[in-house]
Amino acid sequence: MTRASRGYDAGKKINGRMRHIAVDTGGLLLAVIVTIAAVQDRDAGHRLLALVREKFSTITHCWADGGYAGRLVIWAREVLAMTVEIVKRTDDVNGFKVLPRRWVVERTLAWISKHRRCVRDYETRPDHHEAMVYISPIMTMSRRLARTGNW
Repeated sequence: MTRASRGYDAGKKINGRMRHIAVDTGGLLLAVIVTIAAVQDRDAGHRLLALVREKFSTITHCWADGGYAGRLVIWAREVLAMTVEIVKRTDDVNGFKVLPRRWVVERTLAWISKHRRCVRDYETRPDHHEAMVYISPIMTMSRRLARTGNW
């Protein structure tokens, strides 16, 4: 792997790459951007929201976690005509608490992580990793369809 395709995020203590995904309300994958870990969430959010707008022009509202707050919300409203609602975690909660809308993305990330090639950083290029992330939900959905027989 080349050094230019990997990075380190000191805040989240992640070495390598990060996935930024957009899903629908049911958790089906719409778009994915794979960046080096050193790229801030809101910077990758620009690319992700532009990709979502390009592929799905009817989407006008999305939810995001606190890492995507700031100038991304203003940019999405002014440039893409899309509202971004930030779902923040409160500091006074002890332990785990399910947050509205964010659990859908976390569930999708868990579905993606069930596939071996998406658990570790096997791919040498970010675009190859993106392709594997797209393939894993396709495999999951095809297995579900085959199990139910609803072709």
